[in-house]
Amino acid sequence: MVRLRHRNLVALLGYCRRKGELLLVYDYMPNGSLDKFLYSNQKPSLNWGQRYQILRRIASSLLYLHEEWEQVFLHRDVKTSNVLLDADLNGRLGHFGLTRLYDHGTNPETTHVVGTVGYLAPELTRTGKATTSTDVFAFGAFMLEVACGRKPVEPQPNNMILAKWVVERWVEGAILEAIDPRLGGEFEVEEMELVLTLGLLCSHSNPTVRPNIRQVMQYLNGDVTSLKIMADAIGPDMFSVDMFSVRSREYNEYLSSFGSSSGKASSYSMSTTDSILRSRC
Repeated sequence: MVRLRHRNLVALLGYCRRKGELLLVYDYMPNGSLDKFLYSNQKPSLNWGQRYQILRRIASSLLYLHEEWEQVFLHRDVKTSNVLLDADLNGRLGHFGLTRLYDHGTNPETTHVVGTVGYLAPELTRTGKATTSTDVFAFGAFMLEVACGRKPVEPQPNNMILAKWVVERWVEGAILEAIDPRLGGEFEVEEMELVLTLGLLCSHSNPTVRPNIRQVMQYLNGDVTSLKIMADAIGPDMFSVDMFSVRSREYNEYLSSFGSSSGKASSYSMSTTDSILRSRC
């Protein structure tokens, strides 16, 4: 982990073990975590340009971890509280306490389910096997959160699932109504539509439908005709609002079981039986 060096990662400098407690020492990030800027009234609201650059930077850091380092490096806990901001409000991905390594060209071993509720891919909660695709799923939830200013699942009202809410706006032909009102209507329409649509695609319940992180970077960098290609791939029947119904008993049982295995969790998640998107096939 100390050998990881990328401009969009928080560098791990070392560690300190004291009385059975392990402390990791990172670069100092004076502006703290991204979630404070999204949800705290004590922090100024980030404008759209700043948010879009943060998304690009975190995607770039995941590309480095997944494909460009000597091993495949799974983060397993991509979320707003693990994105730290430097003095210039540039986002960097940090907190590597749940990471897992494996060699390129091999399959990761099945493990216990770890992560934060709200960002867990459906197949991860079933199999316990983390992959680059489960990181992409978490990044999809992260993209929607940054654009909408809402957590992936909010307990009130009625365990609102952000992806479902965005899909409902999409079906109504009013996807831009999902944006964070703190932006004050100041944003690039094409960029916002791209982020919302790409966030839903990354959050697809079928991992084979999700783009890999390199494709995500191509979309965000404008290297491909993003919306046209995604529209052709998605089609009008990919989004199914009915797929998002949450059964209260199963949802509460899931939260209870997850809490017992992961310790603290900063947000909520959907039930393991829920799907986010469905393909045409």
